[in-house]
Amino acid sequence: LCPQVPELEKATVRIRQPERVRGIIRSLREQGVAKLQVISDFDMTLSRFGCNGKRCPTSYNILDTSRVISEDSKKKLKDLLHYYYPIEIDPNRTLEEKRPLMVEWWTRAHELLTQQKIRKDDIAQIVRESEAMLRDGFKEFFDQLHKNNIPLFIFSAGIGNILEEIIRQANVFYSNINVVSNYMDFNDEGVLTRFKEPLIHTYNKNNTVLQGTEYFQQLSKRTNIILLGDSMGDLTMADGISSVENILKIGFLNDKVEEQRGKYLEAYDIVLENDETLDVVNGILRYILTE
Repeated sequence: LCPQVPELEKATVRIRQPERVRGIIRSLREQGVAKLQVISDFDMTLSRFGCNGKRCPTSYNILDTSRVISEDSKKKLKDLLHYYYPIEIDPNRTLEEKRPLMVEWWTRAHELLTQQKIRKDDIAQIVRESEAMLRDGFKEFFDQLHKNNIPLFIFSAGIGNILEEIIRQANVFYSNINVVSNYMDFNDEGVLTRFKEPLIHTYNKNNTVLQGTEYFQQLSKRTNIILLGDSMGDLTMADGISSVENILKIGFLNDKVEEQRGKYLEAYDIVLENDETLDVVNGILRYILTE
């Protein structure tokens, strides 16, 4: 496909239009680093989906299953997950059907979490005790972007305080990173009282929650984008950018691979099936960034 990016030959890689992908990668390299930005989801995209046959936690799971949540609430949160998650990934439901149900899920989960009197000071310990894992190759990914002053915009329907702490504990929370996510709001005593607006769920990661963010205006010259996601909702993350020249969409297909493959191949330029690494992304970046 692209001899300069041998990672694209990995068995986990699927591409529907190789010619087109080759063209985009070539343009990204030719137009140079000053025009590039990376927009990425967090849970199950930068963080791992599984390890040794076991599911890795999302930023919500980390909190939901931690010692600061009562047993009763843990059960309620699990019930919500078992009810709403199948809806979230159901290939036969439309986005119109899913959106109000996702708002319902997030809202109910936030209400339960807010009742737990979670302390700001506990967050670092909660993350430390969790089984959170970033994908293999994360260090090279974060380091390359930082070293070359490439902005990394993390757009997540998870919990901002938790995911920031994961990145911080991995020692890669650099100044080029900007996060939009669901943030907890703590009172003067450092106790969680609510979640800040706007609510971000899987299917509204677009302009509606980015209204007025100066972030993309400041980056108006960064018209080339590498977008990383793991769901159909992630495809709209770049909608806040006024003029996009080239966009390379890389999708991690983690779950229900056979059922979802067709849809992912239509939506994403490169699909990575059951791939727990950032190898392909790093390979592409390496090629774009080498003189």
